[in-house]
Amino acid sequence: MIRRLSPILFLVFSALAQSVRPVPPPGIEIAGTDRKTLQAELERLREKIAQLMPSPLVADVKVFHDSVYYALAYDGFLKDDEVLKARELLRRGGERARALSMGDAPWARRTGLVARGYVSKIDGSVQPYGLVVPANWRADAPRRWRLDVWFHGRSETLTEVNFLWERERSPGQFTPSDTIVLHLYGRYCNANKFAGEVDLFEAIDDVSQKYRIDRERIAVRGFSMGGAATWHIAAHHAGEWAAAAPGAGFAETAEYTGVMRGDGPKPPWYEQRLWRLYDATGYAANLFNLPVVAYSGEIDKQKQAADIMASYMAKEGMRLTHIIGPRTEHRYHPDAIPEINRRIDSIMERGRVAYPRHVRMATYTLRYNRMKWVLVEGLERHWEQARVDAEVTGTHEVAVKTANVSALRLAFAPGSSLVEPGEVKVAIDGQVVVVAGPESDGSWQPVLVKRGDRWDAGKPAAGGLRKRHGLQGPVDDAFWDRFIMVAPTGKAEHEAVGAWAETERKWAVREWQRQFRGEAMQKADSEITDADIASSNLVLWGDPRSNAVLKRIADKLPVRWTREAVTVGGRSFPAATHAAILIYPNPLNPSKYVVLNSGLTFREAHYLTNSQQTPKLPDYAVVDLSTPADARVPGRIALAGFFGERWELQANHGE
Repeated sequence: MIRRLSPILFLVFSALAQSVRPVPPPGIEIAGTDRKTLQAELERLREKIAQLMPSPLVADVKVFHDSVYYALAYDGFLKDDEVLKARELLRRGGERARALSMGDAPWARRTGLVARGYVSKIDGSVQPYGLVVPANWRADAPRRWRLDVWFHGRSETLTEVNFLWERERSPGQFTPSDTIVLHLYGRYCNANKFAGEVDLFEAIDDVSQKYRIDRERIAVRGFSMGGAATWHIAAHHAGEWAAAAPGAGFAETAEYTGVMRGDGPKPPWYEQRLWRLYDATGYAANLFNLPVVAYSGEIDKQKQAADIMASYMAKEGMRLTHIIGPRTEHRYHPDAIPEINRRIDSIMERGRVAYPRHVRMATYTLRYNRMKWVLVEGLERHWEQARVDAEVTGTHEVAVKTANVSALRLAFAPGSSLVEPGEVKVAIDGQVVVVAGPESDGSWQPVLVKRGDRWDAGKPAAGGLRKRHGLQGPVDDAFWDRFIMVAPTGKAEHEAVGAWAETERKWAVREWQRQFRGEAMQKADSEITDADIASSNLVLWGDPRSNAVLKRIADKLPVRWTREAVTVGGRSFPAATHAAILIYPNPLNPSKYVVLNSGLTFREAHYLTNSQQTPKLPDYAVVDLSTPADARVPGRIALAGFFGERWELQANHGE
């Protein structure tokens, strides 16, 4: 097993970061006696946790342990008072461990402020969250409770210690009556992207298992960076929520950052195209399915987010409800708060309509492929906008209009179908396809596939690879699910390539901890098992000579290696000075990814604004190592491109 990154190695990457301000900031030196005391208390709590019976409630103890462990192991104490905070958190963890050892969990019955945690599917880390539980909540109450999710603002000092400390002391700005408020940690400071986005759904699932949550009355809310997260989550997952209330924030990259203005260098074409993953503006049509109440201060620069979303919604025939605090900068105006609450409370009384008669949808990727009862299962071309407008027009009629869609499913769960038994006519893009009606349980799941210019009922052709939800790239997509960093045990074909890969591997492990607050799972190539291949995306470092797993699959990948050259799509590069980066369905298990030589593709220079935390590389790239890695790139990108919809190389590399 590869050992976790040591505190010494944790500090050796300054050359890569150059002069960029580090995020999070460097920690302070704490007194030796304080460190020894914390380590001793941490070890006592660790021993207590090891003695507890397996239970989801153990995560509620372990969040306190891990918050202090990370601070000690990764230079994470930022102010002197955090030592006292850490000791108090360890004490609270000890109290919970003692109670749980006796079969009790009093915090699980408590109202008010409660810090809890869950185990992440991505890296096995225990992630914290905070709750505000209303005073009239009871575990045995037969009713279900409204849930408001709150996305926090940007704070580069928001370590786990500071988050847990705050979550047991501050309820936040909005605490509606009869409502459980979920404060997400969101894996630190990423505007709930990547693992921070997964954190949202994992935390909601965990809360729903521990409390009786009304899944039709969930709202998403936030301010500043949290407002940006709300715009993103609202637009990309509009069908999941009853209401959204973004405050300030940003909604896209180009206009907000101004990166395309002026005469300076512009991001490469593939990076610009990948803005379409997270730009909420391109998904504005989805807000047809979700009530939104936006807020901005009148003189807040971040009012730009609501203004640009309003303009994109207007193009879709919608008017944005936008409450503006007069002569107000970056905060809520006192008079705006009750008005926001009045509107959101009214919407939440009605709740989400899970199966409306009319649905609109826009997406650029199968990562975001569902809106209410419309499930897009194939695109004609990724990263170009796809559209679906679907409406139940009669007891046996559905009308559907599409653009850039090759396969879709009308997905009605049992008891939910809006059509009646018998044949149903689906009028789609000017033709009529007759499909079987709902089953006796009220479920209805017809699949429509485009073959050439014609739509048919049925499934996509079997055999071969195709891009699908969760298996569509780009490189960063591998880190939304369980992954293992696989280190080589052999010697690389060329020393420079081996040294570069090892440096990048250590950098990726280090930055995962710093930016997404977990410890990346690591194994040597000789340790990878069939169970690992079945369960995990494999991130392979090195080349086919150095990495045994890569050697097993090298002839099944769209990259070719010889001692002289690395070849992609007919273009060859000197192997002594070039390395391949790639995401591709794993030939050993095509339902999971294999990634070559890359962690998340944004780097230190992009941490300074969350609007730049977007994918920087597409599905594959060739890196020229004669240009050193820096705070923006892993080396000079000599070639980069997107695979086609069947994971094939394209002559123009997807441009």
